[in-house]
Amino acid sequence: MNKMTIEMPMVSRCMVSECSYNTGSKCHARAITVGDAIHPRCDTYIANGMHTNHTQQVAGIGACKTVGCQHNEDMECVADSVQVARVKNECKCMTFAMR
Repeated sequence: MNKMTIEMPMVSRCMVSECSYNTGSKCHARAITVGDAIHPRCDTYIANGMHTNHTQQVAGIGACKTVGCQHNEDMECVADSVQVARVKNECKCMTFAMR
């Protein structure tokens, strides 16, 4: 398999323990997508009772669709890193900061 190397901010901590990509408070998806135009949700969140075995890989932020965030430049996150947590019934990017 061919692999690309891309610099992107990493998910430094995920506090949504029931997410399938979460093992040890770390996200192990290849990359997450954040939000819609208004809400900074983690669109990659999956809860199915199983957790990934790919614990050597750490997730980056592939895209950010939340245009009102100060870390969003041209639909890409430019924060150093992000944290994800559950807020009420949603998994949210806690690094979100309104412009």
